Amino acid sequence: MLGGGLVTSASYILQGHPGAGKTIFANQIAFRAAERGVKVLYVTLLAETHERLFQALGTLDFFQAGRLGVDVTYVSVFQTLREEGLSAVVKLIRQEISRQGATLLVFDGLLNARDRADTQLDVKTFVAEVQSQAAFVGCTVLFLTSSRIEEESPEHTMVDGVIDLHNELSGVRAVRRLQVKKSRGTAALGGYHQFEITSQGVSVFPRMEAVLAHTSVPDQALHGSVPTGTRGFDALVGGGLPEGSVSLVFGPSGSGKTSFGLNFLSLATEDEPALHFGFYETTARLRAKAATLGLNLEAPINSGALEMLWNPMTENLLDKLGHRLLDAVRSRGVKRLLIDGLGGFERAAVYQPRMVEFFAALTNELRALNVTTIATWELRDLFGPTVTAPGSEVSSLLDNLVMLRHVETGSRYRSTISVLKVRDRPFEPVIHELGFGPRGMEVRVALEPVAGAATGLAQATV
Repeated sequence: MLGGGLVTSASYILQGHPGAGKTIFANQIAFRAAERGVKVLYVTLLAETHERLFQALGTLDFFQAGRLGVDVTYVSVFQTLREEGLSAVVKLIRQEISRQGATLLVFDGLLNARDRADTQLDVKTFVAEVQSQAAFVGCTVLFLTSSRIEEESPEHTMVDGVIDLHNELSGVRAVRRLQVKKSRGTAALGGYHQFEITSQGVSVFPRMEAVLAHTSVPDQALHGSVPTGTRGFDALVGGGLPEGSVSLVFGPSGSGKTSFGLNFLSLATEDEPALHFGFYETTARLRAKAATLGLNLEAPINSGALEMLWNPMTENLLDKLGHRLLDAVRSRGVKRLLIDGLGGFERAAVYQPRMVEFFAALTNELRALNVTTIATWELRDLFGPTVTAPGSEVSSLLDNLVMLRHVETGSRYRSTISVLKVRDRPFEPVIHELGFGPRGMEVRVALEPVAGAATGLAQATV
């Protein structure tokens, strides 16, 4: 997000309301820096001892008690500020930076120091003196403060960067967001970005459309075909799905979307690794379903050719899901991908209007990585006069569209499949009946001429 990290000898403000995560964020930066050999001076304006702070940090993975007083030194200047004022605090900081050989200074309590100042000039003088003392020895400064400080305050104008942390309600759920409001010398990503605080500390998930405004690798036009594993289907689309394409398989519940995807994954090999990224069914249930269909997923799973990632439909973060998916794709060089339920991403979005941009960034990156992707989408109605795929703008991002349907003919329900779109390739636009054989789902004969089959309410033609 910062375009490479904190600039050496620069100064930053890290601000947010109480509980936003400032202290955890700053301490995580401090201990991670210490692991790289950086000496850290952490100055606080706490009236009490640091023991309570260490107790809270002790629950986090990055905290290492053995580094206290060695690589990370904590100093309280509360008494000095109260009894002697800001100038004495500056003098103490200068002495400690020199004594510790610190190249990272964290000052926790800028608002308290501001309240102690008599005038705005005193504030500017204090910040300038701390900055100059730190910069003289090549020390980076991180000021922590409450969001009560206005954007036009002298502190904001003097520092090189401002990072704002938010913890707010969206409906009934809490959402943490981060914004880089100012960044000199680096091409930081603008706008809000989601983050979370876990036992590992702070993890930031930059917006997909911002971090992947352009693909990470050059995109190349591919001309090969990838077999789907569904007998009879490849012939409908010219020998298989176009290599590196993104296909949407949509239909109502029970129409066979996941089964179609499992057929696709069953062809995974060590040379062509596969990934199931789903929301609705656990790995155990999917393995059982595959066995019922006569598909052998155990062999590719055990060999590492197939990985299955389940994301429960609870309180997910949209960008966390996107990054988790791409990390899994890159780590194993995945070539076959099943996203079982695009609706899982949609439900995770706090701000719905950005879904088109999110999917554009995701699908562009998958194509550039030469991943042949099948995604599923559930139609709301089992039967009805209208057929709707995802919004028109999302549909335009997809290369291929395949519709599954339950069709009622002669008091009998039949499963059907039809190809609606294959980008830059001829295909057979005929509705076919689906069946299940000894090797999973298979395309059978073309459906006899009827009217309204696409809606599931077929009528014999005259």
